[in-house]
Amino acid sequence: MSSEIVVEPRNAGRRRFSVSSLLDGFFFVFAALAAVWLATIVFGEGFQWRWSSLLYFIVFWALLAYLVLPRLHRILTTIYVPDYFIGRARTSDGLLGDPVNLALLGTDEEVHAAMAAAGWIRADDVTAGSSLRIVASTVTRRSYDEAPVSPLFLFGRQQDFAYQQEVAGNPAKRHHVRFWRCPDDWLLPGGRRVEWLAAGTFDRAVGLSLFTLQVTHKIDADTDIERDHIIATIRGAVPDAGLDVIRDFSTGYHSRNGGGDSITTDGDMPIVDLRSDAERTDAASPRAVTRDAATPDASASGAPASSASASASASGSASVSASSAAALARPGDKRSAFESSFDLARPVTTSAGARRPSTITMGVVLIVLRVIGGSAWLLQLATEWDSIVNDVRVDVEGVDPSDVPGLEQVALWVIVGIGILVFIVELSVVILIYRGVNWARMLVLVIATFGIIVAAVDVAAGGEGITLRTTLITLSLDILILLALSSRSARAYSRRAGGR
Repeated sequence: MSSEIVVEPRNAGRRRFSVSSLLDGFFFVFAALAAVWLATIVFGEGFQWRWSSLLYFIVFWALLAYLVLPRLHRILTTIYVPDYFIGRARTSDGLLGDPVNLALLGTDEEVHAAMAAAGWIRADDVTAGSSLRIVASTVTRRSYDEAPVSPLFLFGRQQDFAYQQEVAGNPAKRHHVRFWRCPDDWLLPGGRRVEWLAAGTFDRAVGLSLFTLQVTHKIDADTDIERDHIIATIRGAVPDAGLDVIRDFSTGYHSRNGGGDSITTDGDMPIVDLRSDAERTDAASPRAVTRDAATPDASASGAPASSASASASASGSASVSASSAAALARPGDKRSAFESSFDLARPVTTSAGARRPSTITMGVVLIVLRVIGGSAWLLQLATEWDSIVNDVRVDVEGVDPSDVPGLEQVALWVIVGIGILVFIVELSVVILIYRGVNWARMLVLVIATFGIIVAAVDVAAGGEGITLRTTLITLSLDILILLALSSRSARAYSRRAGGR
């Protein structure tokens, strides 16, 4: 019998909840609690007042910044941050990120061609190699024109691509803009239909995030300047590009982004039209945009992009009204602007197209390390078994183990045998996890959770403490495996790959 329960929402489409989803939610929260416990253990080890204490504090900062705080933010923001379009991107931790300050009309090819002509360079995807390269280039202050940008999320998914312009060969300073393709038949608040949304900001330096303590780029507060710079470069390279502005699209505000940097904006939403003239002539389509033909190109006239935006505001109001009226007249052809990102996310068409996230690869590597570390622990246990038995006298129904010949050795072999069996199981499912088989991932999560609970119960019962000499390494690996394989990216990949 299937364990899935189908719930009918008010809108079209079916949202499914399953036992697997409930277990993933449990593992996600339990991993956060386990990470907090691990951080406190490492922090306590740092107060031994020795030279290695500095290393413990560095490890504590890394655990806090890259494991504990991000997971806690993700849990809390799932509860209190709106999960629909509000003109802000979101970080991978769920925090409100950069303002969405630009919209475009055009195909993928038209957007890429315009950005390349305007002197922008497409950013590399975030990988282990590109991440190491940007760290090295930032430290050595060497140019990296294609440096990756951190992922931000809109419509429940990461940006489709990003472009940037490095400043003076310094990777710490750069113009950059992220692009998201809008879901089909989706309208901006107010009824306007666009094909791309973008968030442009200027990186001014490298520092620590106020909210997570991670090393990150710090952005310039006035995001409108970067927005206008993007428009000016595009219209300078593509003179036929149309420009329309929705005045006061959102209220002008002063806030902070996901890294804790101050941001300000006037709330205007420029729309750059990269479509051909033939595509713009279909006035009956809700996607039609009235191009500001009377306004001279900003770069040609020498006027700043903000002035060009201002002169386009009059036609912007009229075109928005016309578009809204056309859309409202045909309600079956549009989606509400206020809709859950769960329903807006584009489906994955094939399992081969699903990209393997770094958390899956990390989880596989950690499992192998866990097996190696656990094997070393079993070997140490076997060599120190006699002293352990002498220190801990355990009565079995009132009988001293020493009075029963061979009982101590039987207990040892039982423990070793169970440990070896668990390690064999973990190694046997590594390939399956790497390929995205969901039940294999869930099995390892259960094993890791059981190991963490056993360690916690042992400490609570007055057993030997968690130290570097005892089980700190194996416990750390269990918690790291739990964090990696319970992450949203690992969970999504395993389900999309068809391994339920």
